[in-house]
Amino acid sequence: MIGFLTLNHLCYSWDKVHTFIPFLISPDAAPVPGQNYSVVTEFILVGFSNFPRHLLPAFFLLYLLMYLFTLLGNLLIMATVWSERSLHTPMYLFLCALSTSEILFTVAVTPRMLVDMLSTHRTITWMACASQMFFSFTFGFTHSFLLMIMGYDRYVAICHPLRYNVLMSNRGCARLVSWFWVGGSVMGIMLTLIVFHLTFCGSNVIHHFACHVLSLLKLTCGKETSSVTLGVILVCVSALMGCLFLIVLSYVFIVAAILRIPSAEGRHKTFSTCVSHLTVVIVHYGFASIIYLKPKGPHSMDSNTLMATTYTVFTPFLSPIIFSLRNKELKNAIKKSFWKKFSPLSS
Repeated sequence: MIGFLTLNHLCYSWDKVHTFIPFLISPDAAPVPGQNYSVVTEFILVGFSNFPRHLLPAFFLLYLLMYLFTLLGNLLIMATVWSERSLHTPMYLFLCALSTSEILFTVAVTPRMLVDMLSTHRTITWMACASQMFFSFTFGFTHSFLLMIMGYDRYVAICHPLRYNVLMSNRGCARLVSWFWVGGSVMGIMLTLIVFHLTFCGSNVIHHFACHVLSLLKLTCGKETSSVTLGVILVCVSALMGCLFLIVLSYVFIVAAILRIPSAEGRHKTFSTCVSHLTVVIVHYGFASIIYLKPKGPHSMDSNTLMATTYTVFTPFLSPIIFSLRNKELKNAIKKSFWKKFSPLSS
């Protein structure tokens, strides 16, 4: 179901010397001629280090519980969909893929953040930082692509119900999911390579709890820095806003179709199949907008750190709750599974 892109080696040329490198370029691969910059081999993640020490155990426990609930909630959804044959439909195939991306995105970021909360050694190697950025990009883009195709799935189901089985076959949807994973991986590795081809000079302190691209770009120097920063922002914004535009367009047609249903009960029943997906979209893009589109002002580093956790920790935490509670079919299937496993009277 999941197609994942792996690149074992990349070939690049520097001064006409060709060499193979594992996964990403080495930290001293692109020096700037005529400059005497020291090679950055590790970074320091500021994260929660400026918070009062007595508050860190409470934050650690809170985020740990949210992290574990995110993992368990998404695994529960995947297990339920896998075990219930009535849920073997394109909509729940996309939901399983979405749960997988939620788990992998969370695993790529949150464990490191939790460890650094209670540690005095908050350094991260150059390669580990590049890897974390790659995985964050990959799973973040894939998540947005999956939300987009889930919106299209609801559009076809409501606006073209007679053609649904033709347009949204299980095999075709599995192929789509695979291509989305490939696309997210390609975008992730391209952006990561672009960022880490720049020269890092001066400070190696990242004012974030993860290797966040914008925080990392502030540590780079050279003629290409401004153009690369603008390019990375344009690629990210174009991809995410493009997905959001298609989701909104799908719901415009969905609302128009629902309004043509004569009975109020029919309208409510039809719209209820979209509520969970629409809620997750609002949460996903709402928190992202709060972080990336907030007006510049005298925000403290502590408030910026807390705001960043709303997208990296709180959004994945809410997603399985929303799908479990707002999707009636999935909720009933989870209850049925629990009843089978824990009730001695069940058949």
